Amino acid sequence: MKLYHGSTDIVDKPRILVSERYLDFGYGFYTTTNIEQARRWAEIKKDRIHGSTAYINVYKMDDTTLADKSFRLLEFRKPNRDWLEFVINNRRGKGGHNYDWVKGAVANDTLYQTLSLYESGILTVEETIVRLKVHRLFDQVSFHSEKILEKLHFVEARILS
Repeated sequence: MKLYHGSTDIVDKPRILVSERYLDFGYGFYTTTNIEQARRWAEIKKDRIHGSTAYINVYKMDDTTLADKSFRLLEFRKPNRDWLEFVINNRRGKGGHNYDWVKGAVANDTLYQTLSLYESGILTVEETIVRLKVHRLFDQVSFHSEKILEKLHFVEARILS
């Protein structure tokens, strides 16, 4: 499996960072299988830091890793009630899961209004899911333990012009 991470740094040794921001799947190291999504992440980060350079860090992970029963894996194949509740709980800082690896749709800024309407009780779960399905959703793959992060191997960093 090939994975990408957009950044203003070359990240040849990925780490799980605990930040003050609550993310969709909790604290972790985030990647995507979609190079365009990684490009967007890198450009957004570059725009926040004047004079920085945008990179797409490329990684590979052996597909057999996902068959290893010693890892706790969670995959949301599409945005549904379980995905929505998982993301909302993590964004509120109430996630606290024990998964090594999580894969699912990105609840990016274009979806923020829909998620806000759901959180405030204006939209039901069903209405929220219907609205999310009209958006083009990209995936994110997050690593939450050092044990599985060791299986992610750095290939290269590509500078974006």
